[in-house]
Amino acid sequence: MDQLTNYLFIAAVLFSLGVFGVITRRNGIAVLMGVELILNAANLNFVAFSRFGGMNLDGHIFGLIVIVLAAAEAAVALAIIINIYNNLNTINVDDASSMKQ
Repeated sequence: MDQLTNYLFIAAVLFSLGVFGVITRRNGIAVLMGVELILNAANLNFVAFSRFGGMNLDGHIFGLIVIVLAAAEAAVALAIIINIYNNLNTINVDDASSMKQ
C-alpha cells in the first residue's frame, strides 16, 4: 500500500545521493547532477505531503515551481561550465578558483 514513509525514504535516499555527489565530485557536470537529485528529492516531498495531506494542490504547485527553477539553474550553470571549459580547457570545479585573479 501507499504510505508516506515510503515516499519519504526514497526522497531521503535521493537527497543523500545528491549531497554526496555535490561534495565528492570535482567534475562540474556531476555536481550539477547532484543538485538536480536534491531538487528532485524536494519535489517528491512536496507532492507526497500534498497527496497525504488532503489532496490540495499546494504541493503540486510548489513542485512545478521547483521544476522551473531547476530548468533555469541548469541552463545558467551549463553556460558557466561551458565558459570555464573555454577559458581553462577543463570542467574541474577546483581549477575554476584560478579565474578569481
